[in-house]
Amino acid sequence: MPRLSGDLIVAACRTLPLGLVAAAGGTGLLMAALSRTTGEAGEWLALPLLRVAILAFAMGLVFLLDDPARHTTATVPTPRPVRIALRVGLVAPVVAAWWTAALLLVPRDLRPPVADITLEAGSAFALAVAAAVVAVRRSDIARPGPRLAAGLLTSAMLALLFWPGRWALFVPVQDERWAAAHDRWAVVAVAALLVGVLGAGEPVRRWSWPVVRGR
Repeated sequence: MPRLSGDLIVAACRTLPLGLVAAAGGTGLLMAALSRTTGEAGEWLALPLLRVAILAFAMGLVFLLDDPARHTTATVPTPRPVRIALRVGLVAPVVAAWWTAALLLVPRDLRPPVADITLEAGSAFALAVAAAVVAVRRSDIARPGPRLAAGLLTSAMLALLFWPGRWALFVPVQDERWAAAHDRWAVVAVAALLVGVLGAGEPVRRWSWPVVRGR
């Protein structure tokens, strides 16, 4: 595996969309903090607010591989999997710190089971990064993030409203389907990781995004 030079790490840090990730993270933390201001309703609002926080941060992570100069960096000798792994590795401590802060913002007596809700968060974040990996591999667009964020939000709404109840993912803690739902979250996490790893390789060919031209 090629050795990572300091210059490569510095260059990767400079191209990370830290502003977008920070904005999404800040929005998510605000959502989590609202659980402290809901009074008696906090008992049933804490979990939905934490899930909204997860979604907000995941929408920031889909921008992780956005790079206006990607067509220039594609010619460098460092393989694509290494460049992607470097970006993910650089942002991983930020994700861990953000998730710790989000959990701590929820009062302890209102906090859902930490291991289970962490599995939900990890699955959502893995899905976000996997979507970015696939978009970069399968298209020439330099900034797929906005389209991916819209797609992630739409998918979450559709899953919440129309996903079959017997395969439910978003269930309350008291629901008898809680354990089964998190078995499904584990499957989602593994599938997202596999897609991300397999999609990180050099593409054979790319899709072309449709372009509408004026007459």
